[in-house]
Amino acid sequence: MQNQVIPYGRQDITEDDIQVVIETLKSDYLTQGPKIKEFEDNFAKYIGCKYAVAVSNGTAALHLCALALGVKQGDKVITTPITFAASANCVRYCGGEVIFGEIDSETYLLDINSVKDLLKSSPKGTYKGIIPVDFAGRAVDLEQYKKLAEEYDLWIIEDACHAPGGYFIDSSKSKQLCGNGKYADLAIFSFHPVKHIASGEGGMITTNDEELYKKLLQLRTHGIIKENEGYKNSIEFAGGDDQYPMWYMEMQVLGYNYRITDFQAALGNSQLKRAGEGLERRREIASLYNNYFSGKSYVRSQSGVVEGHAYHLYLLEVEDRLGLYNYLRSKNIFAQIHYIPCHLMPYYRKFGWKEGDRPYAEDYYRHCISLPMYPTLTEQAQIYVMDCVNEYYEE
Repeated sequence: MQNQVIPYGRQDITEDDIQVVIETLKSDYLTQGPKIKEFEDNFAKYIGCKYAVAVSNGTAALHLCALALGVKQGDKVITTPITFAASANCVRYCGGEVIFGEIDSETYLLDINSVKDLLKSSPKGTYKGIIPVDFAGRAVDLEQYKKLAEEYDLWIIEDACHAPGGYFIDSSKSKQLCGNGKYADLAIFSFHPVKHIASGEGGMITTNDEELYKKLLQLRTHGIIKENEGYKNSIEFAGGDDQYPMWYMEMQVLGYNYRITDFQAALGNSQLKRAGEGLERRREIASLYNNYFSGKSYVRSQSGVVEGHAYHLYLLEVEDRLGLYNYLRSKNIFAQIHYIPCHLMPYYRKFGWKEGDRPYAEDYYRHCISLPMYPTLTEQAQIYVMDCVNEYYEE
C-alpha cells in the first residue's frame, strides 16, 4: 500500500458522469441552459426545501446570501472560528463585522452557549445574524438557534457545505435534513471535488422563502431581471409599442456573475444520483475508524458515532500532531488539518482578535488531524492508514 497515494479526500468520477458532461458539451447550451434548473430542482427535492439556486462555488453562495439578507457596513454577525475562511469572509465582503463565538469541545460546532453570552452582553439589535457551520458533516441543532433568532430578531445562514444528506433530530423527534429551510433562512452547499457531490467547482443555496429566492436569482446574474411586471423603465424607452420587446432587460441592483455552467450542473446532477450511496459508504468508513481508535491512549478525542453525521471529514485529536502528520506523509498518506482558527488568521487579527480569545477552538487546532475519508477508500487502504497511525505511537 505504501506506493499508493492516499489523500484525505477525493472525487469519484464515473463513466456515467463523463457521458452526461459530453452530452451537454455537444448540446446547444454550455451555460444558462436547462441543466441548471434540472440540477436545482433535483437538489431541492433531495434536501427537502422549496427553492434551490445553483451558483459558481460555495463562497459565491455565501456572498449572495449575505447580500440577499442586506448585510451592510457595521452589521455584526456571529460565526464559528473553526471553519473555512469563506464562512466569515462573506460578511466582510458586505462591510459587516465578524464576531467569532467559541466551539463546543465535544462536537466542534459553534457553541450555542457562547452565542447566548454574546447576545446577552449587548443591547438587543447589536447583532444581525448567525452563520452556524455543519462542521465535518455534523448537523447543527438549528431548532435551538431558531429560538435565539426569534428572540433577538436575527437571521440564520446555515453553512452546510460539509453535510448534504446530514440531519439532526428536533424536539418533535423528526429528522431535519441540513439545508431544508425549516429553521434557517438560507443554507449553502459546495460542490468542490472533495465534497459529497463534485462538479469541479459549484455551489447551491437553498431556502423556503420565495422573496429571498427571487433576490438570489437577480443577484446571481448582474442584478438583471427579465420579467415584464418588475420593469421600471417605460415600454416606450424599451423600444416597444404595446408591450416590452423580447430582448429587453433591466439591471436594477448591483449584482454579480456567479452563474454555474450547464456542464457543471450536468455533472452535479449525475453525482446527486449516487449521493445516498456515497453517504452510506462514508458512515461505514467512520464506523470502522471509530471501532479501531476507541480506547487508544494516544487519541484525545475522535469524531464518534453520531446519528445524522454526513462525515465529510473524519477527525482525530492526538498528541504530537505534527509528528504524526509528517510520519503519515512519509507513508504516502496525505492527512489534512481542518482548520486553522479563523480569528487568528492575520487578516482577522487586524480587528483585535488574539490568542487566548477562543481557547477551546485554539486547543482543538493544536491537536486535530483529518484522516482519509471518501467513498472510494478501500477497506485495505483504510486498514493501512489506521495501522500507520498506530505504528507511529506504538513504536
